[in-house]
Amino acid sequence: MNRTIEADFFPQAFEAIRDKPCILIVDDNRDFTYSAKLALERTGRYSVWEENEPARAHQTAQLVKPDLILLDIVMPETDGGEVAARIESDPTLHRTPIIFLTALVTKAETRSGLQIQGHPFLAKPISIPELVAGIERHLPAHAML
Repeated sequence: MNRTIEADFFPQAFEAIRDKPCILIVDDNRDFTYSAKLALERTGRYSVWEENEPARAHQTAQLVKPDLILLDIVMPETDGGEVAARIESDPTLHRTPIIFLTALVTKAETRSGLQIQGHPFLAKPISIPELVAGIERHLPAHAML
């Protein structure tokens, strides 16, 4: 007896999931992106996508069209500065806020208001309340509707 089972293995259309601000996390550390994704989604405030291959980050951002990007600076082959430059040069993404994540700075430096390549940054390791506060501080007003 042959039966046909239909299943939709593809996520919903990206536009259909836009009831919450969309956050893209780009970091080569899969454990970090996975745990941050889970924690942020548990707040009920965000839809979160993760990308662990920095060379594909720009392509993923074009596909997802995030409201904000959390971007690690130190990654192999393609670093966060290169990824940010590609996103900034893209006419459809150039206004997307980028927050750098890095272990190269201290929490005190984060609070000082300094920026890296014109972008705010958060120090790693980071707690979820600190991450949410950073997101809320830089998330565009239109994304919070």
